Amino acid sequence: MARNYELDDTDRRILALLIDDAKMPYTEIARKVHVSGGTVHVRMARLEELGIVQGATLKIDYQKLGYGVRAFLGIYLQKSSVYESVVAALRQIPEVVSIDFTTGAYGIFARLICRDTNHLREVLHEQIQLIEGIERTETLISLEEAFNRPIQLQEVSEDVG
Repeated sequence: MARNYELDDTDRRILALLIDDAKMPYTEIARKVHVSGGTVHVRMARLEELGIVQGATLKIDYQKLGYGVRAFLGIYLQKSSVYESVVAALRQIPEVVSIDFTTGAYGIFARLICRDTNHLREVLHEQIQLIEGIERTETLISLEEAFNRPIQLQEVSEDVG
């Protein structure tokens, strides 16, 4: 059903504003897009119903909360048929914040956030590498995230922003 839905300019403008500031009130969005608040509400309800909008998140500086190590983990699977069970096990580890099924050398590419390198080592050795179906892993520690941004759906014109 969502595949057949075509976003129009109003939908794109609403989404562009919310991508920039997810806390922006619908009344402010309506003013910037030149529609009623009710229109924004109805459009957002439709986009949520279609699964295009799947909620809102907070952007948190984890380092300020004591989680100073971000790492990427390439996971080699024993065979591709264990993917779902490995993902289910990884999902239970709070430090694993994202998982991608990939092509190439790794079967899974995961992102982890840990307090420090000792914490990362514990998560790797005491949890991840014990998961049945994981053959081995390769860890890449991120020294710095230069930026992390959502894709822009459109340029917000002067009268919208």
